[in-house]
Amino acid sequence: MNNEIDISVEFAGLKLANPVFLASGTCGYADELSDFVDLDSLGGFITKSITAGPRKGNPIPRIVETDSGMLNAIGLANIGLEKFIEEKLPILKDLKCSIFVNVAGETIEDYVAVTQRLSTEEAIAGFELNISCPNVKKGGITFGTDPAQVKEITTAVKQAAGSKVLIVKLSPNVTDISVIAKAAVEAGANALSLVNTFTAMVIDIEKQQPVLANRTGGLSGPAIKPIAVYMVNKVYNEVAKDANIPILGGGGIRNASDAIEFILAGASAVSVGTWNFIEPNCAEKIIKGIEQYCTKHSIANIHKIVGTV
Repeated sequence: MNNEIDISVEFAGLKLANPVFLASGTCGYADELSDFVDLDSLGGFITKSITAGPRKGNPIPRIVETDSGMLNAIGLANIGLEKFIEEKLPILKDLKCSIFVNVAGETIEDYVAVTQRLSTEEAIAGFELNISCPNVKKGGITFGTDPAQVKEITTAVKQAAGSKVLIVKLSPNVTDISVIAKAAVEAGANALSLVNTFTAMVIDIEKQQPVLANRTGGLSGPAIKPIAVYMVNKVYNEVAKDANIPILGGGGIRNASDAIEFILAGASAVSVGTWNFIEPNCAEKIIKGIEQYCTKHSIANIHKIVGTV
């Protein structure tokens, strides 16, 4: 790294080596990608969603490619809290980057139980509160579209998290995302993550039925990037800037140029999701690309350009 260039960031009180995270649901629990990317080079890592008990998720087919994107209806399939602690936490403890656990559930009590159980684990820097998954009938997005419910669940989970950082992941499937962001901040969120996927559908015209067994899925990938950038900029200007709350921005990031767009829009850090499936080591290339951008434009500290658009 150029000694004159500093791409480290402070994120909700945490000092991160750089602003690049791997997004939940696209990188498993770390060991799945460890052969393809140097996980220690990352700023942060967000695990696949964890629920109190194991979940099989939705029936197949539950993934379909689209033009410049992908729909998924995985349904929060995961190994559950106990197996996560037994099998995955020992792996995560060896990583140098900051580890966040994405927490999901069907009731507020579910979220609280998972968070509370993991709140004493030193290897975990914080939690990402998943109240925006569009692919489950209970929990998920049902919590994230009503400001009153956002406040209630954020307050409860923040109390359970103790001193750990709480990131609230927002759904774009709302009338005004700033209203939801404000509710989360007022309830004690330390950071905001946006955006999650957009509810969408693909139809098989020969069978004359939806391709996904779940009918709908969450659209991610490059197709959603311009909307995600706009929403990050909106929340930054209307909520996060004055509240001094960092934003983890994501949605269709493939390269350093995409990442810089989100940072200029107001994101203090960025999360790379769908593109991990196409190019598993893309995060490392993005980190190097951000350094090169800062060198080219004589930006000594990446924080200087956060929200400058």
